[in-house]
Amino acid sequence: MIFGKTQLESGIKVITETIPHVRSVALGFWVGVGARDEPEKYSGMSHFLEHLLFKGTAKYSARKISETFEALGGELNAFSAKEYTCFHARILDEHLPVAVEVLSDMLQRPLFKEEDIVSEKEVVLEEINLHMDTPDEQIHDLFVDALWGNHPLGRSALGEVETVRSFTRGDVRDFFSKGYATKNILIAAAGHLDHEELVDLVQKHFADNGGGNLTRHEIIPTVKSRVKVHRKQTEQAHLCYGTQGLHARHDDRFALVILDNILGGGMSSRLFQEIREKRGLVYSIYSYHSLYTEAGLMAVYAGTRPSKAEEVLRLIQKEIDDLVKNGVFPEELHRAKEYLKGYLVLSLENTNSRMARLGKSELVHREILSLDELVEKIEGVTVEDVQRVAKALFETDRMVLTAIGPLEEEELARWMRIEERV
Repeated sequence: MIFGKTQLESGIKVITETIPHVRSVALGFWVGVGARDEPEKYSGMSHFLEHLLFKGTAKYSARKISETFEALGGELNAFSAKEYTCFHARILDEHLPVAVEVLSDMLQRPLFKEEDIVSEKEVVLEEINLHMDTPDEQIHDLFVDALWGNHPLGRSALGEVETVRSFTRGDVRDFFSKGYATKNILIAAAGHLDHEELVDLVQKHFADNGGGNLTRHEIIPTVKSRVKVHRKQTEQAHLCYGTQGLHARHDDRFALVILDNILGGGMSSRLFQEIREKRGLVYSIYSYHSLYTEAGLMAVYAGTRPSKAEEVLRLIQKEIDDLVKNGVFPEELHRAKEYLKGYLVLSLENTNSRMARLGKSELVHREILSLDELVEKIEGVTVEDVQRVAKALFETDRMVLTAIGPLEEEELARWMRIEERV
């Protein structure tokens, strides 16, 4: 594996990992703009732009974009997140020049036709409706809203119905001109390619557009304990219970990953074994964490019968308290480390995963660690590290509980022993 990194005069960064024994290339055009960069009136704009850029340019219509990649036997897709948007392709090595040309045109010369904006609004509104009708997805938006309030990190990346409906062609062009400046673009690629060849292709097809600036909300609001319930007639109560976590460059982030794995990361985790396997109270239960540039979160999700909601919450809290008070067993730590190392190695067999790791590492973590360096970081985590992180996160008055279902907020607030009602 050979890594390459070049920053062009335009501000674009090109990062590659050359893998000689494969024939494919995974290519990602990453834009360092996401939901957290949106003013409130533009909530959902990053996701909306992700859709619109597939509607075509003067040279490549929407149909021609699809036909070009399908004719190559390749794949083209995109996703948007809180802190970035990525347009990515997977092609044979010989087709890299075509992929760079098409993606460059999409990111520089979108037409933004009025009729496309109108029609794509309807598509995105249906996506929002689908999300709202899926409580085990909606609960996580409710959680970040309770955690961070009106800060952009507390908003859904999809936006709200009202904001999406209000978008005009002028709004779209304004956000695009500021957010998609070349200085905000990172091009990551992994597979059978030559770094300098990719740099030359990018220089050929990408011009410095100057671009404007978006103001990123750096200050993260202080989190306070609270309960937020969305009453809805559902068969299950959907619960999300957690707190603010660690930022993406925190020294303890590897201990956090191990803590997450032990608490609720799989079928052998404490939550799964105690609450599903032993007691049969849930079908789905897991913990998860998110790492952002200046903040993070850690939470537990569970779906259960409404009548069992408080019992499940008590059991979750019991497992958290045990981690804080007694820490983890050495065999649990060893098992979590082996899982994470195995997961890392297996992911490296996929060029898409390698490309995504390059992009996320550079944009969010601001560093790219080799496999050996990652393994060393994981192996360096001790039992004491995991307990220390558990104490820092969970021995606080900042626990947040959100729920969707036929539940009473007052009853859950009493369980939390807090005065504030949301």
